[in-house]
Amino acid sequence: MHGSNPLSSAADRNSGTVAVVGLGKIGLPLAAQYIRHGRTVIGCDINPQVVEGINAGQCHVHEEPGLEQEVAAAVASGTLRADTDTTRATRQADVIVVIVPVVVSAEHQPDFRAIDSATRAVGEGLGPGKLVIYETTLPVGTTAERLRRILEDASGLVAGRDFLLAYSPERVSSGVIFRDLATYPKVVGGYDEASAEAAIAFYRSVLDAKVIRMASANDAEFVKLIETTYRDVNIALANEYARFADAHGLNVGAAIAAANTQPYSHIHSPGVGVGGHCIPVYPYFLMAGDDREDLVLPRESRVVNDAMATYATERIEAALGSLSGQGVLLLGVAYRGNVRETAFTAARLLRDALEARGAQVYAHDPLYSDEEIEAMGYRPLKDDDIPLIRAMIVQAHHQEYNSFDFSRFHRCELLFDGRQAFSPEKFEALGMRYLRLGGGEKIPSPAGL
Repeated sequence: MHGSNPLSSAADRNSGTVAVVGLGKIGLPLAAQYIRHGRTVIGCDINPQVVEGINAGQCHVHEEPGLEQEVAAAVASGTLRADTDTTRATRQADVIVVIVPVVVSAEHQPDFRAIDSATRAVGEGLGPGKLVIYETTLPVGTTAERLRRILEDASGLVAGRDFLLAYSPERVSSGVIFRDLATYPKVVGGYDEASAEAAIAFYRSVLDAKVIRMASANDAEFVKLIETTYRDVNIALANEYARFADAHGLNVGAAIAAANTQPYSHIHSPGVGVGGHCIPVYPYFLMAGDDREDLVLPRESRVVNDAMATYATERIEAALGSLSGQGVLLLGVAYRGNVRETAFTAARLLRDALEARGAQVYAHDPLYSDEEIEAMGYRPLKDDDIPLIRAMIVQAHHQEYNSFDFSRFHRCELLFDGRQAFSPEKFEALGMRYLRLGGGEKIPSPAGL
């Protein structure tokens, strides 16, 4: 199918320029990682402010320790520059790594518009012998079919004959990207044999972690989808355990800890919802190619996890009575603790569920200003609002909440710990009732559960 492969040697690409397409929270650290290993990087982004900032030595990604200093030093040394023109950068690079996001629509369908546009721009600058690698999480078959066709149409070249094409999913978390790059094996799959060999050689030259070769780009795409979907399904199972524990007066946290001492048990923690760019999104990528709807557990897990906000609201209402007109404070609008990101945050689902019961919902997050919180559709907590708060919900366990002054909330009767973050004693000493998912405290079961 792919014919002969008169392409430049892998050794040439192991010392050449890399274009990183997409300078977000993963793309910019990837650029720094490549520079650490002797590469020159051209970073591409459609946001002119990002490009201008980087070219001035400024870093817009603040979660990664040391990244700001590395960006400034790399720009000063000439090993990093940024460009809004991806086609121009592609012409100047030997390896092109694409890390442009694919999101899901309101109908839970993959939205390829951004990556299609980036791919077209890469294709227009593509020349013989270049290696294109996608790191964006994608539905199975996207690299070898959809994106390959766009590259070929835009360039007039043929994958596997004129240029090399591979897929290698990013497997990192914001805040610890450099640790993850050094620790987690790099999964790589090529469009053909030569593409796989070239991509593996590239990653061995810029990473210290083990490289795992998959049989194809499709197989590599599958790896990322199932490892992420596993977490969503596991969390859903933990949430089901928590609801069972609530109904029977059991302590799910203690039970999970004990169960996980058995080496084949790896139960996750329950929570009030699953947020982020990955876990609540990628199961839909997996299901996108499942015309027969065989993936029953992933589908049900999405329903279970998104329903936890309503379940938590019903538990609070069962403990306090009607929430109509009552002040409820959400602690954390970010999707998880210590990360300044709100993608698919459970705070949104909690706000909607509480407001549906008439509650007056307030929000606090130490990582965001009041103006930012308001712009996201929440009511920021003001000092004058504190006497109005009757219940609080821990939605994101930021480290700042460990020293948060809960004693100011004199009229608050209940703290609902949605992230298993605290112990009861701290709040009981303040005269508050403490509830957590599956905490073993029997209260009347909300109707319909």
